[in-house]
Amino acid sequence: MTTGVRRRMGVEERRRQLIGVALELFSHRSPDEVSIDEIAAAAGISRPLVYHYFPGKQSLYEAALRRAADELAARFLEPHEGPLGARLLRVMGRYFDFVDDHGPGFSALMRGGPAVGSSTANAMIDEVRDAAYHQILSHLDVQQPPARLELVVRSWVSLAESTALIWLDGRRIPRGELELQLVHDFAALAAVSAAYDQEMAAIVLRMLADEPADGPFGELVDRLGALLPPVPSPRLG
Repeated sequence: MTTGVRRRMGVEERRRQLIGVALELFSHRSPDEVSIDEIAAAAGISRPLVYHYFPGKQSLYEAALRRAADELAARFLEPHEGPLGARLLRVMGRYFDFVDDHGPGFSALMRGGPAVGSSTANAMIDEVRDAAYHQILSHLDVQQPPARLELVVRSWVSLAESTALIWLDGRRIPRGELELQLVHDFAALAAVSAAYDQEMAAIVLRMLADEPADGPFGELVDRLGALLPPVPSPRLG
C-alpha cells in the first residue's frame, strides 16, 4: 500500500489552479456568494495560502474574469467558410454553450458581481463586446464600417448578451430557438437599416447573395411570409 504525496505546485501552476477553482464555483453561484474559505477548501490549500497568490477576493475574481472573458471572446471565432447565416448560428451555439455552463458566473460577469465599479472588470467586459463586434465585421468583409453598420452590429452584440441573461432566469424558451432567433435578429436589424441607407443596402445584398433558401436567413423569409395575408386574386371582368 502506497501513501499519496501531494505534489508541490509552482507559482503559476497554483495561480492557474485557483483561477480554475474560482471559475468552477462562480459557474454555480454568483461570485459574491463564494468565500475565500470555499475556494481554499476546493483547491485543497489553506486560506492564508490563497492570499499568498492573490491579495484579495477582488484580484482573484478579476483573474477569473480575465480567463472567462478570453474564453467567451473566443466563442465568436469562426472560419470564414460557407454562408454567413450558418456561421452566425454556430457562433450562437458556442456562445450559449458558455452561458449554459457558466450561468451564475456569466450573469455576474455581465452585471458586475463583486467587481461592480471596477474599471478593470468593466474594461474586460468591453473587450468581449469589442472582440465580438470586430469578428462580425470581418465576416462581413468590412474594414471601415459605415455608422449604420456599426449601430447594427453593436446593437446585435448587446441583444445577444441581454437575451442570454433573460434566458438564464427560468430558461422558458428552448435554447435552440433563441440561437436561431438571434441570427434572424441580426438579419432583421441589417435589413431595416438597409431600407434607410444605400451603403447598408449594398452590404445586405452582398451578405444575402450566397445564402441558401434552406439556411437561417431563408427560414426567416419563410416565417415572415407566413405572417402576411394572402394576396387576393384579381377579379376577371
